[in-house]
Amino acid sequence: MAALRRIARVRGGWWHAYICPAHGVELEHGDLLAGVFPAGGARCAHGCRVDNEAVRGAWTVLSHQAWARHLRVLAHRGGQDSEAVARLVEYAALYAELATDRHGEAQTWMLRGRLFHQALTDAIWAVNVGDTVSTLAERGVQGLAVLLPLLDDLEQAALDAREVLTGQGHLASNYTAWLNSAGAAASRAAAAVRGREWDGAKEWLEGEGGLYAHLRAAVAEDGWEWEGSTYYHGFVLRAALLALRSTDPSAIPADVAGVLAGMTDVLATIATPGGILPALHDGPYLRAPLALEWLELVALAQQLVPSAALEPVAARAREELGAADDGLDALLDGWFAGPPLPERPAPATPVTVYPVAGYGVLRAAGIHALVDFGPHGGSHGHRDKLSLYLYGDTTPWQPDPGQVPYAHTEFRDLYASTEAHPAFRVDGAEQAECAGTLLGSDAVSVTAEVTEAYEGVRAVRHVAVGACYLVDLLTVTGREARRVTAQLRPGTSLDVQVQAAGPLRTTWYGDETLHGWHTHTSGVTVRPLTRPGPGPADDPQRTRTRVDLTAESEHVVFASVYQAASAGPAVSEVRLDGEELTVELADGTTARFRTEG
Repeated sequence: MAALRRIARVRGGWWHAYICPAHGVELEHGDLLAGVFPAGGARCAHGCRVDNEAVRGAWTVLSHQAWARHLRVLAHRGGQDSEAVARLVEYAALYAELATDRHGEAQTWMLRGRLFHQALTDAIWAVNVGDTVSTLAERGVQGLAVLLPLLDDLEQAALDAREVLTGQGHLASNYTAWLNSAGAAASRAAAAVRGREWDGAKEWLEGEGGLYAHLRAAVAEDGWEWEGSTYYHGFVLRAALLALRSTDPSAIPADVAGVLAGMTDVLATIATPGGILPALHDGPYLRAPLALEWLELVALAQQLVPSAALEPVAARAREELGAADDGLDALLDGWFAGPPLPERPAPATPVTVYPVAGYGVLRAAGIHALVDFGPHGGSHGHRDKLSLYLYGDTTPWQPDPGQVPYAHTEFRDLYASTEAHPAFRVDGAEQAECAGTLLGSDAVSVTAEVTEAYEGVRAVRHVAVGACYLVDLLTVTGREARRVTAQLRPGTSLDVQVQAAGPLRTTWYGDETLHGWHTHTSGVTVRPLTRPGPGPADDPQRTRTRVDLTAESEHVVFASVYQAASAGPAVSEVRLDGEELTVELADGTTARFRTEG
């Protein structure tokens, strides 16, 4: 017998509270369409059952959002229109009953919503509701007029929240993107129900606080959303694409179309050939609802600014989801009212640099690397300057570890810390919140420095693409001898071998295998320490072997060479002579690299 499905009869809270206080994992969702909080509490993957007011409120958020998406799927798929209409009518009555004013239980820092603690959460829900109604109305489904008060209220709520936000000077906030998307979706749906042409573009797309103004303010000239977070970059881009439903791409202002194309390029460039999107800064490492978001984003982006490099992202998301894939992305053809803009080309060289966001992307033989040197990134920033992330096509050898749901203070701070990242530390302390500087780049290398992470300390990281390997030279210099640590933070199994003579050796496992050689300045003692530590943020209880390479010195160079097992000829020798690194291959070829410190 099928489980009873019902819409929860209460307002939602803050979804980030849906986390186990003991283990730091997002709690299991269960059947969100059941509309009733799980009996005995929400399950944790490690055996806990959690039941408190915050977790119940968070579950209710997830339930309402799941219902809104479910109705959207029904509308786009067709065949169950009466069910979709009946549930929408139920939501209209519920909204009129519950969402009469801003949420009184929201935390003081929040932009308060009506059905949920946050106006942002209201907006995400409203986009799905508006799109559902538009889809039904355009198909000629009857009985939708009763939804007009709901749609008008949703538009007004989005307008009210946007006025608060922009009045505070936060036009560039990622919230603004979703408030505009919600206003556009609700007003477009209302126009469709009334049988009128949509006239909301002047308010929601073209106005002073509209989508176009937001994108111009929020996205830097290098294509990155200002926070420098993969998640929030995609978050804003997806909101924009949703807001542009039924828009002819050729009618989008040229500069805004350029912004959208640049944002798409960013995702295509940082993605590995196998579709991994590095979780740079504050975003989930792995999460099924996020995989659904990437599928939707790719489906829409390919209709606006096609990029072949995004297809592996969709394929990987679909693989991660398995049976949890609801197929919505496959139903979104014809999203825009005209043909797409020209297809985006793949990067022409092994190196791409984003000077404003502060990332360098390097593609060696079988290795996809990123160097992080940019601004802190506001509330979503991590203390990870000069981190070096290493991926294979489908293997996260040394990934950005991502972030847990924000309500867990201790684990959120852990995953924002220097300790959690493949960066450097001085005297065991955390880096200050700061920005690095790009010193230079060319077709095969990136060099960046940071001088404000620790007082009196300058660090330079030079990463270069070799013939069939990647070179990493990290130079740290202080006014006096300091305890300097270079950190390896694997996302996979790692073997470490100390050699009687020659470099330390590492072997990184996964779908693909990576070999590493690690040496340092002659005459300086470096102590290698391996110890267990938390793995990526999807499960802080999963341990990985961390490696700290520590020296007491005024000046030290940590030199590493990485080679994918699939590449060759094999590296046969690595040595650092003064400021010059020599790499020899099994075929007798030799290359030399100078430190930049």
